[in-house]
Amino acid sequence: MSRSAQSPVYFVALGAFALGMASYVTAGLIPLIETAFAVPVALAAQLVTAFTLAYGLGSPLFVALLPAHRQRGGLLFALGLFVLANAASALATDFNALLVFRALAGIGAGVYLAMGIAASAALSPSDQRGKAIAVIMGGMASGAVLGVPMSLLLAERLGWASALWLVTALGAISLVGLALRLPVFPAPAATPLRAKLALLTDGHVALLLLVSLLAAIASLGMYTFISPLLSESQSAARSVTPYLWVWGVGGVIGSFLVGPLVDRVRGPVLTLWIMIILAGALFLLPVTASMGAWLVMLPIAAWGAVGWALQVPQNNELINARERQGDGNLAVALNESALYLGSAIGAALGGVLLLQQWPAGALASGAGAVAVLGVLVQWLNLRRLPEAAHNRVNSH
Repeated sequence: MSRSAQSPVYFVALGAFALGMASYVTAGLIPLIETAFAVPVALAAQLVTAFTLAYGLGSPLFVALLPAHRQRGGLLFALGLFVLANAASALATDFNALLVFRALAGIGAGVYLAMGIAASAALSPSDQRGKAIAVIMGGMASGAVLGVPMSLLLAERLGWASALWLVTALGAISLVGLALRLPVFPAPAATPLRAKLALLTDGHVALLLLVSLLAAIASLGMYTFISPLLSESQSAARSVTPYLWVWGVGGVIGSFLVGPLVDRVRGPVLTLWIMIILAGALFLLPVTASMGAWLVMLPIAAWGAVGWALQVPQNNELINARERQGDGNLAVALNESALYLGSAIGAALGGVLLLQQWPAGALASGAGAVAVLGVLVQWLNLRRLPEAAHNRVNSH
């Protein structure tokens, strides 16, 4: 990657780091926000819903409608919206206003990440685009895995708003750097909206996206309620931060180990085993939490590892399925939307169940049941793949 391309890519990655923090830190801030605004935990959890639902629904729409020749300005505007919305969130004194600001931050985050990846790819030589995208996604993962516990430690000492001020500061540095260093890059060819939506008629793609959606409902939805789950158990530690570290470290290890496996094991088979492990880890959460503060870290680590690892074979399979049609990147973008929508659905359902006086341990069992449903869908996908391949051969 040339030096002229490196600088903007790393600034995009810094913004992605802030985005990763913003996406996951709210789950750990729920107890502090619950106290600060005098709202029940089920209502405080809807801050996660607001961010993820806006990300999952709003960002693809705005990206699709943005004119091709406005890509640079759109990227800077989206990052600016993300920065301002996080600053407004930190200053909020009304819970309803805080919900609105988290939704605006979600829209800005989603548009920024999609356009940041496209911009970095356009600025990089064709044989180094993968490296550029990897730097950006690595930044987002680092923000979620390393930045969230760091910001929660800050919040425990200086208040919940300090975590969002840290997100704001990092996003602002990225914004200034991109405003100074990001050149005008070639506009992509315009693609009609009807052509973009055609991939949704691909049955294989639809099942892949459904598995990602169910996995996100189970895994990311349960992540929202990890604090209530641990607080129910007298044997668990008082602070949720160590457990978030374990979840994140598990995610780093899972992401690292799954790479070589993708080249050796069929993607759909690997996805099936990952979903089976995810279901088992979620079912074990309430059992191990009641047995000891250290024991529960084992399923939490496994949960984090497979939850992060899943999207490697999923995205690889989506690209393989749609590369001939030229819309593999769009398939991956829809997969990201499925993850955020699943997280929003999981947080919303969990909040409703908590209002119905369900124990948090039952939420973990419910998340495990959703993961089992994902296992069944993936098994059906595996069974239909040979038939689909046979039909493609006969059509030729």
